[in-house]
Amino acid sequence: MREYLLCLAAAAAATYLLTPLARTLAIRFGAIAEVRDRDVHASATPRWGGLAMFGGLCVSVLLASHLPLMSTIFNDRKQITALALGAVIIVALGLADDRWALDAPTKLVGQVLAACVMAMQGITFGWLPINGTYILDPSLSVLVTVFVVLVSINAVNMVDGLDGLAASIVGVGAAAFFAYSYFLSVANGYQRAALATLVSAALVGVCIGFLPHNWYRARIFMGDTGSMLIGLLMAASSIMLTGQVDPGGVNSGTLLPVFLPIVLPFSVLAVPLLDLLLAVFRRTRRGRSPFAPDKLHLHHRLLSLGHGQERAVLIMMAFTAVIAFGAVSTAFVPMWATLLWLTSGAVVLWIWVRIPRRRKNANAVATTVSAN
Repeated sequence: MREYLLCLAAAAAATYLLTPLARTLAIRFGAIAEVRDRDVHASATPRWGGLAMFGGLCVSVLLASHLPLMSTIFNDRKQITALALGAVIIVALGLADDRWALDAPTKLVGQVLAACVMAMQGITFGWLPINGTYILDPSLSVLVTVFVVLVSINAVNMVDGLDGLAASIVGVGAAAFFAYSYFLSVANGYQRAALATLVSAALVGVCIGFLPHNWYRARIFMGDTGSMLIGLLMAASSIMLTGQVDPGGVNSGTLLPVFLPIVLPFSVLAVPLLDLLLAVFRRTRRGRSPFAPDKLHLHHRLLSLGHGQERAVLIMMAFTAVIAFGAVSTAFVPMWATLLWLTSGAVVLWIWVRIPRRRKNANAVATTVSAN
């Protein structure tokens, strides 16, 4: 655990220190987010924060390669190479998009390329827990992997609409995934030094290191460089974690903890995924492209209810924490404790969301009465 926490701290420190440099480069090369109708920021803001996050990831992985326990991860370099190639492709795509605003088909091709490279190099779903276990043939394994990676990337990319929102949600989700991955290894005697656990720890670190620069009012955005990178890392972590589980050992007693590596990323990204599904449904119903921008995302709706940016981010982060840690807890605590956590969290969050609207309505009534 200490070595994981050291890698997490290194990722946070490196990201924090590299972000001002990334901001300078973004200004110099014109990677600036101008204010558009659908945006909520008030002034032009540099992008390319994802470049610093990538640097933090690299520092964390490099440090891990020199630690006694963590160095065993690097005995098999195939997955390391696959992850590195996928990350480099997605970062290059993001840098270009943040600078020149690539069209949606071009971005999709680049995302598919990154996912395919990872899949062809060994980061794939080998099986699914269907009727016990269902072993995927190579072509189907690649297709499932590419689909999961694309969904994760675009869910995070779409939710990145408020200062600190994407980093907060993914940071909390990655923390839940790290806890699950580590304690699953301890409880079941798997190899504790695992690439999936290291990547999730590093992901928590880069989000923590970036947030001081990105919190309201943000001095820099992570841009598509960062949002696509952390979406890719979340997907890669979940896919690699399934590789730690022997499908031949799955039985009814172990089905839940085995199934969770596949379900957990979707629970971790529940808020972005819900936002993505609602956006696709909303836009296609109106005869528009699923990629056509609008101002009806979940964070826009929270703002319209009277929440400020910081409060809206905290609400969505809390939703993620309730769902993600609730999913993780099912493997380690009695079901009644999980249900209690989810129920109490849902009640508190419902009250939290509704308070501004009630105050807003009360103020409106008071104003009307005084005017009469």
